[in-house]
Amino acid sequence: MTSPITNLFAADLDVINVGLAMFEGDIAAQGANVTTLDWAPPAGGNPEILAVLDGLEETAVAARIEAANAEAVERITDSRPMLVGFGRALDVVPGMTPKTILHAGPPITWERMAGAMKGAVTGALVFEGLAADLDEAAALAASGEITFSPCHEHNCVGSMAGVTSASMYMHIVHNETYGNTAYTNLSEQMAKILRMGANDQSVIDRLVWMREVLGPMLKEAMEIGGPVDLRLLLSQALHMGDECHNRNGAGTLLLMQALAPSLLQTGFTTEQKKEVFDFIASSDYFSGPTWLAMAKAAMDAAHGIEGSTIVTTMARNGVEFGIRVSGLPGNQWFTGPAQPVIGPMFAGYKPEDAGLDIGDSAISETYGFGGFAMATAPAIVPLVGGTVQEAIGFTRDMGEITTTQNPNVTIPMLDFQGIPTGIDIRKVLSTGILPVINTAIAHKEAGIGMIGAGITHPPVEVFDQALVAFADKLS
Repeated sequence: MTSPITNLFAADLDVINVGLAMFEGDIAAQGANVTTLDWAPPAGGNPEILAVLDGLEETAVAARIEAANAEAVERITDSRPMLVGFGRALDVVPGMTPKTILHAGPPITWERMAGAMKGAVTGALVFEGLAADLDEAAALAASGEITFSPCHEHNCVGSMAGVTSASMYMHIVHNETYGNTAYTNLSEQMAKILRMGANDQSVIDRLVWMREVLGPMLKEAMEIGGPVDLRLLLSQALHMGDECHNRNGAGTLLLMQALAPSLLQTGFTTEQKKEVFDFIASSDYFSGPTWLAMAKAAMDAAHGIEGSTIVTTMARNGVEFGIRVSGLPGNQWFTGPAQPVIGPMFAGYKPEDAGLDIGDSAISETYGFGGFAMATAPAIVPLVGGTVQEAIGFTRDMGEITTTQNPNVTIPMLDFQGIPTGIDIRKVLSTGILPVINTAIAHKEAGIGMIGAGITHPPVEVFDQALVAFADKLS
């Protein structure tokens, strides 16, 4: 009579390999079927972080956190950001001065800036007339006369280098539910552009035209047409196949549908109106910055809730990746090294040409679209790499580290579930799943611009730091 154990060893083996992928080949070489489970211990096995996580699971503490997080995500989902106007940064952005340059990501000095950001800064100084050429601009930037400050600390966001100067025109997005306002500058479209670090005369000329024609025309059009409900447009765009970070074809059409009648009624010449329409038609990305300001308005409303572990900012400056957390002070950044972006490169460029992850556009994922909503946009795959199933998998995975689903912005392919909303630093560390970000790739040197797009993640240490600081504050 044979035992169950004897029968087990006589049968073909089906092995589940947990965590260590290197064992998979050895098991398969012995003729066994093997399935590798992608698993890692909570907090990467770090005993200090595990102890903090355990402390936050104490019943009374956990209940307090859950209540605070419920309030934070309610503020995100209930926010109704409305595009209400356009205006010069100097006139509308808090704390802006003629010699202030806002930039993407956490605070950084001129000396430490990445090549793309330095290229954008010098181009902006020439554009503003503060320097005669790029060499003079670099000397001015290093002189201490220019104030450098993160966009996020001025109610702003800026894609890629995020460089914003005084006379650039800004979106003005008012959160109708909670009363706060957010700003971002206009899309330069997808040519050789300042936000990617390019800064030659063609870039400066385009910025001048945007200041003299595009910005004022948009400002006048908004005064004629009135506010635009951006959350509604975002939801429609996702239903039409965008994820609204790197794919914006539907979003731009919807935004233009809202703006076009008023643009035609402005007092500008027919030739100028044609220039604006041609410019908008030159790239689907025109609405990209609009969604960033929309997300910023919602996430700022969720900041400052005592006891909340919800991430309200993810931003990168090309050197460091930074996050901010709702229950911690607004000027408290947790930073780690910016990561490579992995994805297809434009013809003629190699991975070693790429700068590290850069930009405030990860506010998209912080809100719940972009990389978190890739299931809505299978056509994004050729741009950022991977497969359709991986894109869907990213959205499912993000549900593991978020607090809720946004009922106002839904995903048809996943039975109209809401986008994953409310990144919880505890869940990131307990699951080992890092937020996914899809983004453009800028060249590592100034003056060149965009060379590809792909997928990246924050460094885990920013969540470690935030968790420890949160626990210290809570105690």
